[in-house]
Amino acid sequence: MIQKRGKTQTILADIKLKIKTGTWHVNFLMPTQRALAEHYSVNRSTIVEVIDQLQADGLVETRGRQGTFVVNQTWSLLASEQPKHWGQFVDTGFHQANQPIIQSINQLEFDERYIRLGTGELSPSLYPKDAMNRILTDVGLNTDNLGYECPKGSLALRQAISQQVAKYGIEASAESILIVSGSLQAMQLISIGLMSSDALLLTESPSYVKSLNTFQSVGIELQGVAMDDSGIDLKALLNQLPTGKSKMPYLYTIPTFHNPTGVLMPENRRQELMTFCNHYKLPLIEDDAYRELWLDSPAPPPLKAMDTQGNVLYLGTVSKSLAAGLRIGWVIGPEPVIDRLGDIKMQLDYGASSISQNIVTEWLNSGAYDSYLVTLREALRVRRALTLTLLETHFKDLATWNSPTGGFYIWLRLNKSVSAAQLFKKAVAEFILLNPGDIYDYEKNQYLRISYAYASHEQLTIGLRTLSEILHSF
Repeated sequence: MIQKRGKTQTILADIKLKIKTGTWHVNFLMPTQRALAEHYSVNRSTIVEVIDQLQADGLVETRGRQGTFVVNQTWSLLASEQPKHWGQFVDTGFHQANQPIIQSINQLEFDERYIRLGTGELSPSLYPKDAMNRILTDVGLNTDNLGYECPKGSLALRQAISQQVAKYGIEASAESILIVSGSLQAMQLISIGLMSSDALLLTESPSYVKSLNTFQSVGIELQGVAMDDSGIDLKALLNQLPTGKSKMPYLYTIPTFHNPTGVLMPENRRQELMTFCNHYKLPLIEDDAYRELWLDSPAPPPLKAMDTQGNVLYLGTVSKSLAAGLRIGWVIGPEPVIDRLGDIKMQLDYGASSISQNIVTEWLNSGAYDSYLVTLREALRVRRALTLTLLETHFKDLATWNSPTGGFYIWLRLNKSVSAAQLFKKAVAEFILLNPGDIYDYEKNQYLRISYAYASHEQLTIGLRTLSEILHSF
């Protein structure tokens, strides 16, 4: 009801604005109810309600089969406008709200009573406190200026990132790198700075991006493309490319330790995907947030390392490997594109935190980051082994799952159909937070994203045992 009322008020305000500005002048014949319903993507009943209100305000008049006409646009409009307060606009902003389950997760995950079995973040116990304290001291002693950085971010940090990504085969000058406040901001900048409202964003199905409203809120359509054990299926991708000029397609992919499935795209598939995107002139966004978190062997080179046509925008971050709270990520792409995104970022927040940029620069330049990653990988191997053992003990008759070679996630498929909402509710009652697969997919599924990165060993043991008991109760 609230959602419908919000749409009604939004449409009413839009039509009143057309009348007030003279776009719809006196004696203007309004579009039919059906046309208006299609234009605003609502039911005709909503349009009927809007027209009734406009008639009550003396702005329009319905003349039988002739249609509905504008009859006044001055004093009646002013008289119809009531004083407003901010609460009235909660449902009318263009950015869509999170899914209810995601809102619940965001609210409850800071309650220490809950065991977080799906959190995509490093455990506080893995945080490199001693090394961070040393680096903070060094940064504090050597920092002379904490003012704004240039539009693309700290030059020293961009140079350090250029050297870091060269290890993966990416050749990127400092001028082709933009510092952002995490990968999420990178996606927001791309959505509003490079993509039009008639864009079509293709993603793996499932995909982390489906759990966000970053692209959808600016009118960009999302479509899922089937995956196999090697990542995105190219035959399925070909079938979903739009014909003609109806939509401008783009591709978003997480080829390295995919979120939420943990799948690692092998090098041959990466080469095939790059050939495909170059042939069909399909712009590609590569999210490489988990690259450093390989546990068995280093991942194949990024797609960006194979990019000879400037077709790939590459997203990197330290949020998954070092500290999410630093809010530092980067975009690598052609310089004109980076210039455009940097200009928009300056309009939004005037740059990422200069302190955080100095800290990450020191981590990279001092060699502390690479040394820390060795320790981190070993800790994650232990956690992965524990979680797989617990699943084998408690879920053998309940589910099947993959054994990831890096990243944070195990993609758990339940053997029987269970309502995600009911399972989430029962788990919350037992102080367990889950990430149901539905929030990442384009249709309902029977999956859970299990993370071995956040919960402690004890919490993983208790949480997975309790979850198995809950599932047995269905």
